[in-house]
Parts: sequence; structure tokens; C-alpha cells
Amino acid sequence: MTEPARAKAPVPDDPHRRMVDVKGYGYFMNAAQIGICKIPRLAWTTDGNSNGDVGDHEFAVVLLLEHGRLPEADNPARDWISPALGEAADARIGGIAVCLSGHIQKMGFSSSAHVMGAGSLDLDRLAVLAGLAVRTDAGLCNPFIGGGFSVAVVSTDYELATDQPLAKAALNPSRNLGGLAYWFGQNGATSGRERNRRAGRATHLSAYPMETVPRVDRPTTLILDDEVPRVSKRAAFFERAARGDLGDKALRERNRFAFKQPHTAGMMASMRAMVPIQGGEPASDASLETYNGPDANARAVKSLSYLLGADLTGICEIPDYAWFSHGAGGEEITPYHKYAVVMLIDQEYDTMEGAAGDDWISGTQSMRAYLRGAEISGVMGDTLRQLGFPARAQTNVDSDVLHIPLVLWAGLGELSRIGELVLNPFVGPRFKSLVLTTDMPLTVDKPVDFGLQYFCDHCHKCARECPCDAISWGDKIMFNGYEMWKPDAERCARYRLTNAKGSACGRCMKTCPLNKVVTADGPVLERVASWCGINARWLKPLLVPIAVWLDDYLGKGRRNSVKKWWFDMEVLDDVCVEPVKGVSERELNLDKIIDPAKQKMAYYPAAMMPVPNDLTPQPTDRKAAMAIGEVFESPITAAIRAGQGQAMPDYNKPRPAHPDGPIGVAETAAKLATYGEGPTPKR
Repeated sequence: MTEPARAKAPVPDDPHRRMVDVKGYGYFMNAAQIGICKIPRLAWTTDGNSNGDVGDHEFAVVLLLEHGRLPEADNPARDWISPALGEAADARIGGIAVCLSGHIQKMGFSSSAHVMGAGSLDLDRLAVLAGLAVRTDAGLCNPFIGGGFSVAVVSTDYELATDQPLAKAALNPSRNLGGLAYWFGQNGATSGRERNRRAGRATHLSAYPMETVPRVDRPTTLILDDEVPRVSKRAAFFERAARGDLGDKALRERNRFAFKQPHTAGMMASMRAMVPIQGGEPASDASLETYNGPDANARAVKSLSYLLGADLTGICEIPDYAWFSHGAGGEEITPYHKYAVVMLIDQEYDTMEGAAGDDWISGTQSMRAYLRGAEISGVMGDTLRQLGFPARAQTNVDSDVLHIPLVLWAGLGELSRIGELVLNPFVGPRFKSLVLTTDMPLTVDKPVDFGLQYFCDHCHKCARECPCDAISWGDKIMFNGYEMWKPDAERCARYRLTNAKGSACGRCMKTCPLNKVVTADGPVLERVASWCGINARWLKPLLVPIAVWLDDYLGKGRRNSVKKWWFDMEVLDDVCVEPVKGVSERELNLDKIIDPAKQKMAYYPAAMMPVPNDLTPQPTDRKAAMAIGEVFESPITAAIRAGQGQAMPDYNKPRPAHPDGPIGVAETAAKLATYGEGPTPKR
């Protein structure tokens, strides 16, 4: 059991408000149901003591997660999953318990996670006492799930409001599954309609009907494949901040900006623990003869991803330029796998509704998605290696590939005005990506076209609401071989790193009109608009201006106080305090307009990126970066030039590696010793 912080956080004395924070976090992490009870003496399976051991914990937070669906009989994943259906849910709910326990410890209270096979509590007894299940002759039964679920518990001395046990009558179907309240999702709960809809879809399909979105041979934005340079991890701005390129303030904040809030700080240990097992050698004695070809393999991999918690999954071949040229330590990277299984993790609509986008929950939204992604890709990679196929998880902590081009090629969205960010037709920009690379033969997906280029061309809401004016108000340009609305990545990174009234920033995602819910539980107007956007493209000239105006008129993108469950707290010197600079409370900035000709944007093409294997500080030259934007090609000009066989611009050519590199390794180690080491957030 980890020791709690040396001082208690300034949390309210009200046990109910504390409960809202704890349960809100559990649901945010995707527990299906949560109950809280006091721990009776008989619930302990081992003796505690009075010296701060878990035996002194009075309260139990009981977390429940229903088991996933078994794949169809002709799906190879059925053989992988059927022996471990319960264990998969045990692992997921156990991970949530560990993070919740870490959050409580960061607030200065004692806590411990108790999971299946490791703990000191009777999980079944506490599930009954916390009002999550009723004991029957066949075992525990939940009114809405039945018997197929897993339980984990967090014990704590943190006083919380408790729940009551369920009455036997709670299992009466007429009161639950057969009632109108269940069918329509009373008080915002997942409705019976939505549960039935999902249960009727094949296990290799996501909850969202991506199969209805038109497919094309290439992404809808121009990519000059031969002109896209391979870039190094060293060139990413969060990595540049860690090397000192952006100055002392950015360097100081680099390894705390996303973890300076207790919910996220509680995840750090779990994220770091998975790095050493992201890869490995495939089993040498495995037989590959049982696999039925790329189609079956692709269905199996997708079914496994959805069982483990991915929200959307696509597959593509990896273009050479999607591999980083050099790693974080300056080492050269040689491409080593053919396929990418690309998965998206929703950052949770309800929580984003309650946030400003750049307040104290923003970093937690990102890190929760990254953590879930690391768990999913780690298990999937290990599964494929046991079957004899090479595979490696590519996570935000350690990835050898750039995710954005893979998300495009895997058919999960189109490039948006936000810039270096893909929008999905069903979850908009509200996701983080993870990738599993492998040589397992897989059938690939095609890119999608749902008309986003027209929409983004006529909507400037993300640019209008960006707190640091990093999103372009102008037209698309060609940058490193890509057609895009190029953002000022340096300005964006500096703001996210040094945001004093919150943790990181996701305001562009928060305010985008395509940040919506389009399931059976979503508003009818949003579902109709989504259908029209995908299936009635000819209506876009009429509908897009109306949709953007209506989005503002209805207040979409404003903070919804009903949805705010978290405490605004900052972690300083490992102790939670009231935020020193306050809390971002941004509202829509309806009157803001910037003349594109006067917007000062800095761009760093390949020729202006740092030497890839030089880890010593290489400060940015912002003046030069603003000047070079004046000579960038338009997409039409670049397409004509390339079609005529003319050479690409010199600024597209990356700087060569240092002949004696990597250099600066010792200096980097010293910085890590001073400032600590944290994961590298990506878009």
C-alpha cells in the first residue's frame, strides 16, 4: 500500500460532495456501476492492525464492470477470449481501482485497491452491502446485468456518503429491464434501447456505424507520399520542451503539466509500469496454420480491441513516413512491421461537457485515454506474440510511429481545421489514439470521406475559441508533404505546458460542433445532423452555416455545471492545494474574429526541425518560423509542381543527423534527474 501524501487536500467536509468526486472519477474511468458502504469486520479476509494498515479503513468503494461479449463462432478471437472473458473484466476494473486508490492517496488519505486474486476483502460481500448485487442461489445477481460481472474494491479512511443494499424486489424485471425508465435511460443512464442496439452488432464492429461512412482510396487531404519526410521524436514540441528548446519555464512544467492534478497523478505509476512490456519476441513454438487469412485475422483483432475497451478500430499498412526517423534518445529507427491496428479512445463526452476545455480536468481526460490505450495495446500485443506474430504496442509514453497519418489511412477520420488532429464522424475530435504494429496478415480499411473538408472550411469555431490563437483562420497550406490547416504548434505547446489555470488544454475539442453524441441516447437533432452530414452530402452548402449558427445559439461548447463532478486542485510538491492561479472558466467568445492575413503563425518544416540525434538544447527561432510561412505552397500549386516532376522545396528536407551522435545523452540524464520524467502527450 502506497503511503498517502503528507498533507490532506482542501476537500469539503461534506461526505456527499466527496462521494460525487469519487463516483464521478470511477464512471469517467468507465466502471459500469459504483456503490459505497462501510466495511464490516467480517468482510476482512486477513487481520489488519492499528498502525495505518488497511484494517483501519472504514469505507469501501465497490466498482463493478460487466463482462464483454463472446465473439461469434466463426471469429478466431472466440478461442482467444472464451477462456478469459471474466479475467479481461477483472483486469479492467482492477486497473480502475488502482487509479482511484492513487487519486485518494494523492489527496492525503489512506487507501488500497483490492482486486480479484489480490486483496484483503470479501468482494462479494461488499458488492451486496454497497447495493450493487443481490445474493441468490446461483450467486450474485445485478438487476441490469445479471451475473456476468467483475468487482474490485478500494478501501479507505476517506469519509464518504454510503449507499444502501438492494432489496430482493430489485431483481423483479418489471421494475427494471421491462420498465419505460430503463428503456429511455432515466436520469441520463445508458438506455435499454442503446444496450439492445449494441448487443445486436457483430463483435468486430464498434458501437458507432463506421461501416456506413463512404470510403475512398486515399485520404481527402492531399499527401505527396514521396515528399513527406521522416521526422524524429526530437522534433515534437513536447519533446523539444523536455530538451530545453523552449526555455526554462516550459522545461520546468514539461513533466508536471498533465500530472499536476490528483486524478491524473494517481495514474502515473500504472502508465510507467507498462512501458517495459510494450514489445517482446513472438513465441517460437507457435503454430500459425490455424489462421484463416487476413479477413478473419482482422475481424479477430477488432473483436479483441472492443472487448478490452477501444471505442473505434481501423487497420492500415504503415507508410514509411509514418515511422519516426530517430527515437527520443537519438537512436535511428528502422521500420519493422507492416500493419498498424489503430484504435481510438473517447475522452468522455459527459466530463467534457462539464469542463471549460482548459481547466483542471483537461489533462486527466488525455491521460485516462492514454492509459486505457496502453492497457489495450499491451494485452493485444502480448496475445499476438503468444500466437507467433511479431507485435508491439505504440503508446503515448513510447511510440516509434506517428499516429495521425495512421488514423487517416485506417479510415477513422479526416484531417480537420484544428490542424494536426483528425475528426471522426461520430465522436468528432474527442479522442486519443493508440497503435499496435504487427506483421500478422490483416485486411486493411480504406480512408473515409464524410465531407469534413467542406465543413471545416466554413466553420471557424475551434480557431475562434482557441485560448492562444494557435489554430489557423486562413486556408490550407502544404506542410511537410501534407495538405492541412497548419496550426502554430509551438504556441499551442507552450500554452498547454504553462497553463496556470488548468492542466493542459483541449478547448478545441470541447467547442467543436462535431463533439457530440450520436448513439441512441444522443439528442435527436444531433443524430439527424450526423446522418445528413454522412448520407446527404449535397445538403452541406445549406446545412453547414445553419449547423454552425445553431451550435452557438444552443450554447454548445459552454460549461454544463450539472456535469462537473471533480475537485479543482493542483499538486505542488506532492501535496494537493487550491489552484494557485485559479480555475479557467472560459465561455464562448462569439464576437472574436481574426483577419487571416494578420494572424502571426510560426511554422517549423523539416529543414527547421532540430538535429534528430542532438539532445542538447536547440532553441526555436520563432522569427524565422513566421517568415517561412510566407513561402509555403498552396495544395493546388504543390499538386501541379509534383505532377510536372519538379523537385520539392528545400524546406521539406530534414536536417541530417549528427555524424557523431547521439550527443547530449549525459545532459539529458541530468535534466531528468532534476525535473523528473513523465509521458509525452500527443494530439
